[in-house]
Parts: sequence; structure tokens; C-alpha cells
Amino acid sequence: MRANLTRRALLETAAQLFDERGYAGTSISDISALSGRTSGAIYFHYASKEKLALAVVEEHFASWPRMIEHHRSTGRPALEKLVALSFTVARAFRDDVVVRAGSRLWMERKAIAAPLPTPFVDWIGVVTELLAEARANGELAAGVDPVPAAHSVVCAFFGIHTVSDALDGREHIEEHLHNLWRLLLTALQAHPDPAALLDRVRAAQASAPPAQKPSADDALLTRAEA
Repeated sequence: MRANLTRRALLETAAQLFDERGYAGTSISDISALSGRTSGAIYFHYASKEKLALAVVEEHFASWPRMIEHHRSTGRPALEKLVALSFTVARAFRDDVVVRAGSRLWMERKAIAAPLPTPFVDWIGVVTELLAEARANGELAAGVDPVPAAHSVVCAFFGIHTVSDALDGREHIEEHLHNLWRLLLTALQAHPDPAALLDRVRAAQASAPPAQKPSADDALLTRAEA
């Protein structure tokens, strides 16, 4: 258990540095200095900087299924599920250093001598399913095909993250995302009323208990149970 906790601590320390400095700008010595562990200890748990970067990216990808399932399991209409999920993901990109680091590392993938998971494909699949559910329930505007619409929504969502990260470090990402949905929902909804849908999502999130990031022990227990 102590070894697993050490691995998690090293991963989070590396994520902080990868997020701040990028892959090329981070060394094992930097991770050692910030974590208080020797380089030998780091290499014991992660055979190379490439393996450590890969672990961060894999943790980034592993964070999404729980969020997706949480929103899918609610009884709300499909478009509300989609919008609520997007705000949860946006806050993760803003507030979770492992998520941010994983995103940056993937953007710098050509410098990393390790195969990284392919992004976006699963997101397009999830959005396609939610839009298909919306169509089946009469929420989706006539003529909207869930497959190309999902691709466009994912492109818009991650595009706004790229711009927000460049301009304000994602500080105002929720405001930007709100404005994006006002535009997209006008085209997606069978009976367009973006403001009302966004108000319902905001009210539901405000009344929900604060989300808690799993501790290292929780994460390890989840993996063990899996």
C-alpha cells in the first residue's frame, strides 16, 4: 500500500511540473526536488520519464468514465445531461492538475517516446449516444443527425478550451462554455430555449453536494475492486 501511495504522489508531482513546464521542460531531477524523493526512488516506480508521462496521460483518460456514468444515470433529459457533463468536464480541465497535465502531454506527444491513448474518439461516441437519446425523446431538432452533430459539438467544446487556456488560463471557461451552449442549443433543440435549459442545469448543479476528488486511497481501492 505504501508503494502505491508513493507512486500516486510521484504521479501528481510529475503532473504539476508537466502542466507548468511541459514534457521537455521537466526532468526527473525536477520531480525529485519537488517530491522530496530520490531519482532512484522515481526510477524504481517509473522506469523512465516517458513511462511517467504515459501514466499521467492514462490517469487523465481514466478520470472520465465516472463523470460520464454519473450524468448518464440521472433522470434528466438527454440534452440537459450533455450540457451538465460538459460543465463537469470543463471544471476538471480547469481545476485538476492531472487532467491538465494529461492534456498538455498529449499535445506534446511527438516529443514522448511512448504510444499514448487516442483522444476525442470516446467523447464523440458519448455525445453521439446522448444526441441519439435526445432524438428518440423528441428533444432534438428535425434534421439534426446525431453523428455529425456530435463531431461538431466535440470540436467546439475542445476548441473553446484551447482558446480559453491561451487567453485566460481557463479562468473564465464556464462563462465561455455557457455562451457556446446558448449558440449550439439554438440549433440542437426541437423547441429552442437555451436560457431555460442552462438555468435548469445551473440550478441542479447548485443543489448537488460538492464533488470530491477521490483520495489516493480511494483511487487505489477502486482499481483493486476493478
